Amino acid sequence: MPIQKEDAVPGIPGRARPAPPFQNLIAIGTSTGGPRALHAVLTALPGNLNAPVLVVQHMPPKFTKSLAERLNANSAITVVEAADGMTVEKGTAYIAPGGQHMLMIRDDKGQYRIKLTLDDPVSGHRPSVNVMFESLLSFTELKRYVVLMTGMGSDGAKGMQALALSGAAATIAEAEETCVVYGMPRAAVQLECVTHILPLHEIPGKLSVMIQG
Repeated sequence: MPIQKEDAVPGIPGRARPAPPFQNLIAIGTSTGGPRALHAVLTALPGNLNAPVLVVQHMPPKFTKSLAERLNANSAITVVEAADGMTVEKGTAYIAPGGQHMLMIRDDKGQYRIKLTLDDPVSGHRPSVNVMFESLLSFTELKRYVVLMTGMGSDGAKGMQALALSGAAATIAEAEETCVVYGMPRAAVQLECVTHILPLHEIPGKLSVMIQG
């Protein structure tokens, strides 16, 4: 399922930015137990999903490509390992490569793109969920749906809190009973920035209802 890149509309000085190519965005962070959790969520999302999905899974280099390929083979949406400069499109999930931070940026032509960096690890992680979440803070024109699933530690909790304060449409933490390790979701719950606490099997349905209507 190849990604079709659309030509960006050239920017014109003195005029407003063009309308964004999508209105919704899903951002997911996970760690220990994450591949199973991602399979449960991504394979249950509809192929006509009206949002892109950005994913940070704590994983060493070289392993994320095969993870993306396995998920893509079983999902209605397209799943890819993200590459620097890649156009962000609805109906596609972008998995941060192991060993690189992933951010979303908007270029001067109004196109959303992936940016990868080799900046220092944050709280011991590269990729870091917090780095990805915090890159989305300025995109208040989008309805941002933020998800933290099973994982050790607290990566992503502060980023989720910041997104909640900036007007995220929903913040979802995986419930303790379905987590392999209830660390990252617990940290977000303790910061009181979570709007929905859901068992794993309910997360994709909730996202679909909120986004697709």
